[in-house]
Amino acid sequence: MLPFITSYPLFRLFVSKPQWYRHGHTLNRIWSKIQLRMYLMPVKVRGQEFLDPDQKYVFAPNHSSFIDIPMVLAAIPGFINFVGKKSLTKVPLWGLIYDRLYISVDRKSAVSSAKAYISSKKSLEEGRSVVIFPEGTISEEAGRELLPFKDGPFKLAIEKQVPLVPISMPYNHLFLPDVKGKLVIKYHRLEMTIHRPIPTEGLTLQDVEFLKQQTFSIIQEELHAKNHEYQYRDTPSVSALSPA
Repeated sequence: MLPFITSYPLFRLFVSKPQWYRHGHTLNRIWSKIQLRMYLMPVKVRGQEFLDPDQKYVFAPNHSSFIDIPMVLAAIPGFINFVGKKSLTKVPLWGLIYDRLYISVDRKSAVSSAKAYISSKKSLEEGRSVVIFPEGTISEEAGRELLPFKDGPFKLAIEKQVPLVPISMPYNHLFLPDVKGKLVIKYHRLEMTIHRPIPTEGLTLQDVEFLKQQTFSIIQEELHAKNHEYQYRDTPSVSALSPA
């Protein structure tokens, strides 16, 4: 937490003007890497070689933990954009940063969802890849069974004719589970698989369901494989802290 506090004045500076947002995102990536190293947790990332730095993408990761965003920030290069729930903008200190740098959405509001979709299209048009969690939220079966995917990221990728990239993060829920009212950290290695991008050139909006199911199958297969390997043994707790 201390490195974030000490760098906060820089964050505030970089989010004060849109032309400096890229620097704010870079600082956010640096902080994410520091955060992961501070946990002393082994992190393995596969598939970075599939990404072309000159190509725009829609990234579709599974959502199982609050460590998901730092993991993606640390692993995916470039000035990427996130679509996340509106409540992230309410997080003390970091909420302002998220609100300025990324896209927030109230999924219960059709108007908010439409605005987020328009902002996502604009992001791609400006050359900035977009990360959207297709499950939309963290479920009780997070990291094991995926929730049904929403259409948004697949419709966006097809409409803008950019590749869709599935991302699997099978152990985040074991390391930092979504426990209501508590911050619980358990020792477990972290892994991310960036799957081969799925081309969307020539696809139409009639292919949204096909692309969605293809992505779902790729991620779910990876989660099942890792679940079978791990067998969900309990890991020793490193810390269990209740927020002040």
